Amino acid sequence: MGVKAVIFDLDGTIVSFNLDYKTLRGEVRACLLRMGVPASVLSVKDSIFEMLKKTEIFVRNSGKSAEVMQEIRDEVLAIAEKYELEAARDTSLLPGTGETLRVLKRMGLKIGLFTLSSDKAANYILQRFKLADFFGVTVPRNKVNFVKPNPEHLEMALKILGVAPTETVVVGDGGVDMESAKELKAFAVGLPTGTSTIEQLKYNGANYIITSITDLPVLIEKINKSQSRQ
Repeated sequence: MGVKAVIFDLDGTIVSFNLDYKTLRGEVRACLLRMGVPASVLSVKDSIFEMLKKTEIFVRNSGKSAEVMQEIRDEVLAIAEKYELEAARDTSLLPGTGETLRVLKRMGLKIGLFTLSSDKAANYILQRFKLADFFGVTVPRNKVNFVKPNPEHLEMALKILGVAPTETVVVGDGGVDMESAKELKAFAVGLPTGTSTIEQLKYNGANYIITSITDLPVLIEKINKSQSRQ
């Protein structure tokens, strides 16, 4: 079989993670409180997607309409996009990214991206660093109903690239990336350059850990050799 595709996370994996997540979470929580969500439902430790999930349950149990939830979701994601675009303007390409993407292309691999960022923020980064041509697919959060670690997010990228999970390496800096890969039985490769430690990446399902993105082509060759011996 062998590896036919690589799907990357974006922030913390290809570019440095500099989103002011703590302030973003605080602003989203304050927004939800203003819109009538009880403080008891929300935790300051929740991600914005966890807050939205809890809010959706509250809205449903309160007998409010789907339109109300959509208005809440739109407002929350507009706040998130504001922070993402600010971070995108200040971020930097992680060392070795361009070189590694060129090597993967020469190896004949399909390359994709799945990210919790909006399409506007993701496209801004790809255009800014002239990376767009490397990717056969980019799946931002607003292209799916459920974001990672829900398998739908990764499944969409796989479907568009036309590859099976077992032929795919998923590279990310977060636990949700590893969980997504593990759920679908793709190869989960952790890169401790962003939000998670090596231990956290392993706990969430990483099959391999690399400390630099430049180690990826060698790892893929190792995986292919291992499979050919089986």
